[in-house]
Amino acid sequence: MEKIYTAEVTATGGRKGHVKSSDGIIDMQLTMPTNMGGEGGKTNPEQLFAAGYAACFQSALLVVAARHKERLDPASTVTAQVDLNKTNEGGYGLGVKLSVDLKGTYKEKARQMVDEAHQICPYSVGTRGNIDVELEIV
Repeated sequence: MEKIYTAEVTATGGRKGHVKSSDGIIDMQLTMPTNMGGEGGKTNPEQLFAAGYAACFQSALLVVAARHKERLDPASTVTAQVDLNKTNEGGYGLGVKLSVDLKGTYKEKARQMVDEAHQICPYSVGTRGNIDVELEIV
């Protein structure tokens, strides 16, 4: 495998701390979600993961659409829901639901493109076998 990019982010203080990227673009405080006792008004690791996964999956869809000589409607969206789950062993894990709205694309064609994008998206490849990912066509 050939490395084409490295993102570097440093965290301090865990879920109630701070994250900063090496280029300074990400520089933000973190908090626990409010339903877990957090104060709100700040992001959390699950939101950051959801943002990355949604954007990456949308890019994979654009690649797949080009392979099919299709053009995605610019208003098409990918919404990622990332669940923080407690495991039976007392640890924690993640679950993901990707809701894909390929406006103007027939459901059968949309399903094919979403399934293909799931095979090439780096987040999907990296989480395969470790995180349950549900794919929904809206």
